[in-house]
This record gives sequence, structure tokens and C-alpha cells, in this order.
Amino acid sequence: LLALKNAAAGAYEHLNEAMAQWIGRLREDNIEKTDAQIFEPDFAKLLRSADVAAIAHGAPLNAEHKFEYRGERHEFGATRMLVGEDGSPQRDLCVIWHNLSTERQKEAQLKAALQQLEQQQRSLEQMRLDAQDRQMRDVITGMHTRAHFDEQLAREADLSTREQRQFALVTIELDPLRPEVLALGAAARQRVVEQLGRVLRSNTRAMDASGRLTGERFAILLSGVGLATAHTRMEGLRRQCATHIVAHEG
Repeated sequence: LLALKNAAAGAYEHLNEAMAQWIGRLREDNIEKTDAQIFEPDFAKLLRSADVAAIAHGAPLNAEHKFEYRGERHEFGATRMLVGEDGSPQRDLCVIWHNLSTERQKEAQLKAALQQLEQQQRSLEQMRLDAQDRQMRDVITGMHTRAHFDEQLAREADLSTREQRQFALVTIELDPLRPEVLALGAAARQRVVEQLGRVLRSNTRAMDASGRLTGERFAILLSGVGLATAHTRMEGLRRQCATHIVAHEG
């Protein structure tokens, strides 16, 4: 949108077709008219004030205008510059308008699209980590699989060798189940193993590791812990397991 005004009087001398269409009048109907004769008083006053500021500034001046016109909310940027010879009483004010609403809308759409993309990337990464974690954990107990536990044990052994630090490896095996438990079938035996895995996982530190070696054999790796401390901790855990009640179908 482009318009050319008489700098002194503020009357339009020229405007392009796009500007005329936006105003909503034929281009020739706006020639030699001021903003006060075309727009509502408040908007006309805003435009004249911006024109006067640009004329006083001398150099090209940018401004943003937010206003209502013909029942719609608008947001425009305007560049105003004087044209003509310095000191001439016939100098004109050239005003170039560009619609910020469209630009801001595109920016908002782009920002929303980027946020959606970032969210999808985070979701995919979380899915990848979850899938990786499921591969490293026993389905029933939630403990590490034998292969992953062996990897952690190898790392702990290497760390112990390099830093002369202790660690403890504890193996645990379930006692043979009583006949009345065996009579309940495989679901009951699985329930016992599941509950044991939960107890072992909840009683180990984040730096420790627990794994299921075989069907009813388990292991716990205690990082930075000596034999005496490991014995005390595991004896307490053994007592907890021995007194733990497993509920199965009531």
C-alpha cells in the first residue's frame, strides 16, 4: 500500500490501487482529501500525528499502528519519508504500508508448527528410550535382563580396577514354593516372582543394579559397597522378602 501526501496540508496527491482498495473508495475519490475527510476522527488524528512526527524527523521513520477500521482490527507497519528538494514548500510525504497482521499470523503458524515438530521429536525420542528400556528389562519383574546386567557388572569391575573401589555382587534364589502355592499354577508362581522383583528394585539405590539371571534366580550389584555393609543390607532385604505377603486372586 502506497500513498503520497502534500507534506504541509496532508492531502493525498497519489495512491496506488492497492491502497485505494483497502480504503474502500475509488482512487480518484481520495485525491486532494485529507485523512480527516476519509477516516474516522480518532484514526485520522493518529495518522496526522504520525505524519507530523515523520516530517519533523526528516529522515525515513518507521512506525506500527494498531487500529479498527470498517469493523475489523488491523495491525500495520508504516514507513514515512519526505520526498522532494530540501527547503521546498512543495515537498511530499511518501507513506508505505505493510500488513503486520498477515506477517504475525504466519509467524504464529510457523512457531506453532515448530513447537509441534519439537513435541513430536520429544515423543519419538521418549518412545525410542522406552523401547530401549523394555529391551533391557525383564517383562515380569521389571529388573534388568541377564545380558544388560552383565554389561553393568563389567563396567563396575573396570571402574573398581581403575579406582581401587569396592563393590558387592549378591545372588538371590527363591526357596522351593510350598505345595499349596504350586497347586495354584503358573500364574501364582509368576505373581511371586513379580512381587519379589518389585521388592528388590525398591530397595536398591539408583547407582546399584538388579537383574533376573534365570527363572527364580536374581542378582544385585552394590556399587561402592564392601562385604560387611552388603551383608547387613541384604540380610535386611532377605527378612523383608521372607515376611512379604503376596496377594493372588484374593
